Amino acid sequence: MGQTWKMAWSAVLANKLRTFLTMLGIIIGVMALVVLVSIADGASTSVSDQISDMGSSYLTVQISDDKENPLRLSEFSTLFTDEAIAEAAPVSMTSVTGKSGYTSGSMSVTGTTGSYFSIMNMELGTGRSIKQVDLENNSYVIVISQDTAIEYFGHADAVGEELSLDGKSFLVIGVLSADNSTLTSGQTSAASSDESTSSSVLLEGYIPYSTLTRIADSVLDITQFYVSSADESSMDPVEMAVENIMLSRFSYDEDAFSIQNQSEIMEAMESVSNTMSLMLGGIAAISLLVGGIGIMNIMLVSVTERTKEIGIRKAIGAGRGTIMMQFLIEALLVSLMGCVIGIGMSWVVLQIIGRIMSESLSVTMNWNIVWLSVGFSGLIGVIFGLYPANKAAAKKPIDALRYSG
Repeated sequence: MGQTWKMAWSAVLANKLRTFLTMLGIIIGVMALVVLVSIADGASTSVSDQISDMGSSYLTVQISDDKENPLRLSEFSTLFTDEAIAEAAPVSMTSVTGKSGYTSGSMSVTGTTGSYFSIMNMELGTGRSIKQVDLENNSYVIVISQDTAIEYFGHADAVGEELSLDGKSFLVIGVLSADNSTLTSGQTSAASSDESTSSSVLLEGYIPYSTLTRIADSVLDITQFYVSSADESSMDPVEMAVENIMLSRFSYDEDAFSIQNQSEIMEAMESVSNTMSLMLGGIAAISLLVGGIGIMNIMLVSVTERTKEIGIRKAIGAGRGTIMMQFLIEALLVSLMGCVIGIGMSWVVLQIIGRIMSESLSVTMNWNIVWLSVGFSGLIGVIFGLYPANKAAAKKPIDALRYSG
């Protein structure tokens, strides 16, 4: 067997250029398989992380028809008392003009309660959250993001500062930590009178819901709110509890409201990602099959060129199995060498992509796909090498020795 491997290796190296050109199909196929699936996995992980950072264990409830009996904040605090419900928070957003000193700009303001921050996994860097007393007193207090604090006050620790919203003065009671994901989309421009250029940043703040109803004419009733589950492992009990509460509240009209399960979005995202990975993997696998056809083609040429060699080996006692094994090993070597080169080039390509897209996408080599590509390449080498090897082994010694082509 050792001698067979040596002879196969010598035959592969005898024509280096032809061998390399034969391997190109396998190299490209492996690169396509590893790179495409790794990018798809990276994109899926990135999106899943963003959704997870926003909180994946909560329900979004939208009221579309209040039956002329709108849900108010005073009722909301006593409505969701089921033991399956951990916390509930109303949400409504509006755009206002914020001003501090000479800096002003449009910003997004969210009216909510203190429960909103825990539901959304938002952590405070400094200060405190919105309390019940703030809601009861319609307090003019605000929690802002770190970007907003820096934009308006020039530093992150802005607790105790005054911020004007549409001419009304708000006390900054808290600043979110820097690693919190942006949950609103109020991208605005803030201009300073000391500078001739303006910069675009995300300016956002969170105020008591009761206060928002006073400064925004369009906000009075609760039409949207979030609910978190007391059981982190399952959203089914809280979804059932919320549905029963809402049905009872709105005369058992299922069309009066809608409930969106955030965990279902995560599951749907994972399903889509898996489908994409399978589709991309299937497309890349076709390239490997094309590479296998190339191997079979070149092995058939090799069998024809080495007909006399086969005749001589058979004449001195080489059996059918020995001849067949040598050509199978040659096909396997070409396929696996192409696979190794393809994996190496895939790593280089992924490193380049990772550096270019480091801020938006984390790309790492999927080692499960690497081992799959190794196994698939080996299988292709054997399958597409089987016919040429069998053809070589089936040659009769006398015919092979007479061959003069």
